[in-house]
Amino acid sequence: MSLEALNEQVKKDLSYLSFGGSSWVRPLQHPDGHVYDVVIIGGGQSGLAAAFGLMRDRVTNILVLDENCEGFEGPWETYARMVTLRTPKHLTSIDLGIPSLTFRSWWEAQFGEKSWEAIDKIPRGDWMNYLRWYREVLGLPVRNEVKLNLLEPVEAGIYKLHLNNPETSTLLARKVILATGIQGGGEWHVPKIISEKLPSHLYAHTSKKIDFPSLKGKKIAILGGGASAFDNAHFALSEGVAEAHVFVRRNEMQRINPIRQMEGSGLIERFQTLSDENKYKVMSHFFRHSQPPTNDTFERASSRPGFQLHLGSPWLDVEAARDEVVVTTPQGKFSFDFLIISTGLVTDPALRPELKLVEKHIARWSDRYNAPIDIANPLIDSHPYLSPGFALQSRDEEGKKRLYGLFAYNYSALISCGILASALSGMRFGIPKLVSAVADQLFLDNREEILDEYFNYQEQEFIADLTAIES
Repeated sequence: MSLEALNEQVKKDLSYLSFGGSSWVRPLQHPDGHVYDVVIIGGGQSGLAAAFGLMRDRVTNILVLDENCEGFEGPWETYARMVTLRTPKHLTSIDLGIPSLTFRSWWEAQFGEKSWEAIDKIPRGDWMNYLRWYREVLGLPVRNEVKLNLLEPVEAGIYKLHLNNPETSTLLARKVILATGIQGGGEWHVPKIISEKLPSHLYAHTSKKIDFPSLKGKKIAILGGGASAFDNAHFALSEGVAEAHVFVRRNEMQRINPIRQMEGSGLIERFQTLSDENKYKVMSHFFRHSQPPTNDTFERASSRPGFQLHLGSPWLDVEAARDEVVVTTPQGKFSFDFLIISTGLVTDPALRPELKLVEKHIARWSDRYNAPIDIANPLIDSHPYLSPGFALQSRDEEGKKRLYGLFAYNYSALISCGILASALSGMRFGIPKLVSAVADQLFLDNREEILDEYFNYQEQEFIADLTAIES
């Protein structure tokens, strides 16, 4: 099957499902202009899947906004430096159960069935190309190079979105979905020992653009023991860096990946049925183990000349010395030309500037659950406490109206909803729950009008003439 034939198959499959039917949602009029039923912030894989899910549920008055140029949404062609995705290739995600929309269908349409059997994992660049195709074949309403600066609740049930776009500075929406990825619930973390002691030209977080050509022939250090640290080590060495030293605070490398167990146990799709106590226990365990690098990622990095691994080596101090950085560890002092920081992120709504008008009302886990001291974790406690449908909850009565209609389908949902919004293996379960929750709110918002029309419905369907059989 060619790609053109696959495109036709997608259209045919969707027609069988009556995709593209008229919206059931009652339009809302406002003197300040058009009101979208749903605006999705973020046009990466989560935002695209949410848009498709809503449109399939006949919620069509929607818009997706993304701050990046078209075709460069998400991390895949910006700061991601892995060779392949880490998720097993056979797990489906944003196709939402439509076989012709799977990555496998897209791949085989271009490269054949044997090629699919030959690959171990999905190449990163091909995943981005698949997302571009997915957006196009579904005709999703995405507007690029538009950033949300501020979310303002203007009245009950309506948000005003303040944008950085000169053509459209504001939009109105009834519901807003924050499909803003890993960093969308907080910010990437750089330890203060680095950010407060070093000039910015001597280090960069892995989420930032890094000028690797300028590091050719130089010696760099990478802080962190996760997959991203080894992705960046391999990438740097392949770009001509002379030495890449990876520093891990643990004495041994992590070897267990909790997600692999979750994928077959029901823990991903049924996580939201757990009590708060069990959710906290599960995620405390998840944070302790985290995700190790995949075997192929580690082997690619470690097989390169110039790679060095330092276990049991937390950074105790860093110091700028001319154009170098001296890093102090329990194993001694080392000098480097540049540092790459792979220390993950911190999740807290207070760190998101677009939420500054509502952030004080957002309930955190610390507001709803006091964890036992042996597993208590401030990184977990700062996550927002969400409904099973990803809706932000209020910590006070005043905030209930201000937060109504706001959904967080990003990494900040991790504690409340598991990995449904933070891993590809969870998205096929998470998107339907999100769509259902958003659609339920839209329905209930208009329930009086809907019920009134129902009770007053008089259109006759049965029109047979009974006079001919009357005695």
